[in-house]
Amino acid sequence: MADLPERGEIWLVRFDPSVGDEIRKERPAVVLSSTRLIRLKLRIVVPLTGWSPAFDQFPWHYKVEANKQTGLSKTSSADALQIKSVSVMRFVKKLGSISESDLDEITQAVAMLIDG
Repeated sequence: MADLPERGEIWLVRFDPSVGDEIRKERPAVVLSSTRLIRLKLRIVVPLTGWSPAFDQFPWHYKVEANKQTGLSKTSSADALQIKSVSVMRFVKKLGSISESDLDEITQAVAMLIDG
């Protein structure tokens, strides 16, 4: 892999093999981790899934619009409950990036799940 994933980027990631309710298959994910402190070739990501209006009732889902910047083909949801640390070997290709404000909102959704 020539380019390593950076914070705020959206990449297509291979999540299989997965177990139980873990997110499956190849899908987009937002990179949350900064590379400043990480020496291992791992990244913390929040997977994206297709948006559903039902997700409005779950504060750990954050809507990410499909547009040229994100590189997404459909409006999606960043599912903070599925946060993962994954090897850079699982990253397939860069799709785009999200704004700082969207990144902050996703980070806050993760923090809410941790803090309760």
